[in-house]
Amino acid sequence: MFTPSIFRENLLDDFFRSPFSSYTSNTADMMKTDVKEVDNNYEITMNLPGVKKEDVKAELKDGYLTINASSGSSTEEKDENGRYIRRERYSGSCSRSFYVGDQVTETDIRAKFENGTLKMTVPMKEEKEYVPEKKYITIEG
Repeated sequence: MFTPSIFRENLLDDFFRSPFSSYTSNTADMMKTDVKEVDNNYEITMNLPGVKKEDVKAELKDGYLTINASSGSSTEEKDENGRYIRRERYSGSCSRSFYVGDQVTETDIRAKFENGTLKMTVPMKEEKEYVPEKKYITIEG
């Protein structure tokens, strides 16, 4: 546009924008997930742009598969004298949980992280129906 550009594309964009909108644009694309049923497995494909492999954790607890991801970034702009004109930092984390059943164990799940995409294969295991066991008390007499 024809307005002066100071911080982003346009001065008026900064004026009318929410102070948190720059962060939502970074996290809006985080953890978009596709779950596909293939044979006797679920294939989970999760986009994690800008996240490193060491910042991704997957945990299986009480039948829930939880994926946690964290990331951070820093922007620094200085004028010709080395004084700060703008300096911003961002760090955040997000997580997603999926119920996979109590019969699935950690060793059943295969995971691979490549180019910002986490691919997991989770087997479909049939839930065992809980049948309460009857325990009788002996009555003497």
